Amino acid sequence: MPRTAPPSTGPTTGPRIAGPRMTSCQKLVLALLLGSQFMIAVDFSILNVALPVVGEGLGFSLAHLQWIATSFALAAAGFTLLFGRVADLVGRKNLFIGGMVVLGLSSALGGLATSPEVLLTARVLQGLATAAVTPTGLALLTTAFREGPLRERALGLNGALMSAGFTAGAILGGLLTDLLSWRWAFFINVPVAALVVILAPAVITDSRPERRPRLDVPGAVTVTGGLLLLVLGLTQAGETGWTAPTTLAALAAGAALLAAFVRIEQRAAAPLVPMHILKRRSVVWGNTAGLIAFVTETSLVFLLTLYLQEVLGYSALATGLAFGVLGIGTVVGGVLGGRAVGRFGNRRAIALGGVVQAVATLSLVALGTSGAWIWLLLAATFVGGVGNMLMIVGFMVTATSGLPDEEQGRATGLATMTQQIGIALGIPVMSAVVTARTGAETGPEAVLSGVSTAILVNSALVLAGALLAGYFLAERDRTAAAEA
Repeated sequence: MPRTAPPSTGPTTGPRIAGPRMTSCQKLVLALLLGSQFMIAVDFSILNVALPVVGEGLGFSLAHLQWIATSFALAAAGFTLLFGRVADLVGRKNLFIGGMVVLGLSSALGGLATSPEVLLTARVLQGLATAAVTPTGLALLTTAFREGPLRERALGLNGALMSAGFTAGAILGGLLTDLLSWRWAFFINVPVAALVVILAPAVITDSRPERRPRLDVPGAVTVTGGLLLLVLGLTQAGETGWTAPTTLAALAAGAALLAAFVRIEQRAAAPLVPMHILKRRSVVWGNTAGLIAFVTETSLVFLLTLYLQEVLGYSALATGLAFGVLGIGTVVGGVLGGRAVGRFGNRRAIALGGVVQAVATLSLVALGTSGAWIWLLLAATFVGGVGNMLMIVGFMVTATSGLPDEEQGRATGLATMTQQIGIALGIPVMSAVVTARTGAETGPEAVLSGVSTAILVNSALVLAGALLAGYFLAERDRTAAAEA
């Protein structure tokens, strides 16, 4: 594989007249990897609108219904960093194919489930497969394209399809549930996974370090356990409140394990994540921007689902279709994202995208109980989707730039972990805001009040995250220029 070029630290001086073109082989690799990543993104949300139907069919109690989504998110977020490193040991191609095999088999198991226990087992296995496939797929993508315009374009398309997949999952879940059965939300994965497993060995070229490194077992145990407990604690906060003993215990234990992980990495001979990577401002602030982008946009889908169904009275299918406009916006933003990074630079793309998303989200505070407000929702989600994708593409390029191929597994593992933690945390955090605002009140007016408050918090969060990331990345650029 070619070595990476020096990272770009600022905007280009003028428009590109003719950029490099992808080879036929690169296009085939891109199509295969993007297809798998899109399917993974769909899995995050495909069951969301069908949860009541699934619960009724398998006998889930209302209190335990959230675990259909949470069990998947816990496994996906908790094991991503570990599998990103394991890929460097066994080969990214091998782990990618193995993960797709597990994803296909677990999806078949979920579709055939006849009890809550079997369904939750399938969701955990799907989450583990996601934790293996997503970072390895991203690492294979970044090593297949030299750092520069082609990689920016590939990451832009990847980000667009990942974000669009999240909204497409809601639409597809509603359609399959209404027209066929919720079981097809699982079965649809099986032929796609089989096709990827058949084609990948001939299409994908493996990439791993020349010397096989040792696995940092203490680091792997502490970071995986810490992330699992952190996500569990925040999920519990959304369900039972921030002061519940189980919430506080999980959050405290998670924080302690993550602190122990940092100490272990400082002393380990072969650390899971070397400190020199964690000290890079591009890694720290790129991932911070990505975390904010995923926390805010995925939780906004949740908030607007409450608004559409509880305030305007939309069905699950109509709600999913309404998010199609958001999906279109994310695709447009993903296509423009690579160009924006190339023209304006990483940090300006992040800041611009965050400001656009924040303004569009803020406008949703005006939503009312009349059905006519749907037009504001559609326009704002489209514009916000474009801004969100500019921010995500900027994050992906920033967090993986300036590192050699042998460290791309670590960098993409961190980036993917950021993405999946953001998706897992956004809903419980915003759910806690809604619950705190509404209290014991019910009805459309109460729900609207809680949703409006959470939307305001959401907008402030994305604006602060984007501007802070842009500022500190600018400081990095100024420092690099002074040392040159």
